[in-house]
Amino acid sequence: MKACQQLAITQFGQPSVLAIQSSDVPVASDSQVLVKVAYAGVNPIDAKTRAGLGWAAQQNQDNLPWVPGYDIAGEVVEVGVGVKALKVGDAVSGFVGFPLLGGGYSEYVAVEADVLSRVSKAVSLVEAAALPLAGQTAWQALDKGLVSADEEVLILAGAGGVGHIAIQLAVARGAKVTASCSAANMTFVSSLGATAVDYHQAPLFKQIKPVDVLIDLMGGDTGIAALDCVKTGGRVVTIPTITADAVCEQARQRGLLADGMLVSPSVEQNNAMMGMLESGDLQLSIAAQYPLSEGASAHQDIETGHTRGKVVLVVDGDI
Repeated sequence: MKACQQLAITQFGQPSVLAIQSSDVPVASDSQVLVKVAYAGVNPIDAKTRAGLGWAAQQNQDNLPWVPGYDIAGEVVEVGVGVKALKVGDAVSGFVGFPLLGGGYSEYVAVEADVLSRVSKAVSLVEAAALPLAGQTAWQALDKGLVSADEEVLILAGAGGVGHIAIQLAVARGAKVTASCSAANMTFVSSLGATAVDYHQAPLFKQIKPVDVLIDLMGGDTGIAALDCVKTGGRVVTIPTITADAVCEQARQRGLLADGMLVSPSVEQNNAMMGMLESGDLQLSIAAQYPLSEGASAHQDIETGHTRGKVVLVVDGDI
């Protein structure tokens, strides 16, 4: 078997610090499978870690070069002796190596078999790679916010990777969803079932009536400003960890129930959303696909904060 090509963070800094390296193809342990990766999802946490920000960066500062990436989809090419649920040739996807191991930006990954979802022929591998981290973040944010039918929910950055999934999951729960976006994304966000609001037009609290729940996917000053949109006693879930404490403190001063959130991998949730993809009840927007060797461009893209849907790396698109 040939050597394994990976895209690694060589030092913390700008996207240019990402470089291709070669390693031995990993060997699956008794409880693992070896996956030949077709696509790897690119997420904001990858870019923040590469820049040296956040917990994963702190924990891996002495482990550079380090291969990022938590979303993969591909084909099983080797099965550990203790694995019964998967076989060679199965198409799989999963949320892997979170938060310290990473490794998704790689041609081959050895993964615990029980964290992987099967991918049906009705779902493309590029969609399967784009789903896990963003989808589970959206699902768990709605759970933490106790979002239920007929509640008014505001989702910031509704056109983004997490946002466009969160809109659809909230609508599926029967919630009444409003989502912020740019003018260019108004039609897209509306097509997902939300009332789209252009954040450039005026402060959000001047454009919408008070909501029961805020799902803050922006954090910082934007997240804090959106607190004015929430009813007294309402709930706030803020996702960006770097500003979570500041947003939550401001929320509590306004009489709101607020909490930050770190996503936790759940194969059950991934399986459920894979089923929604297969049935057409969930749509994934792929903003761009970049070859593994152009990972720096993918990071530049995602750092603009204006991508519509998910960015993915093409590791072996012929699978």
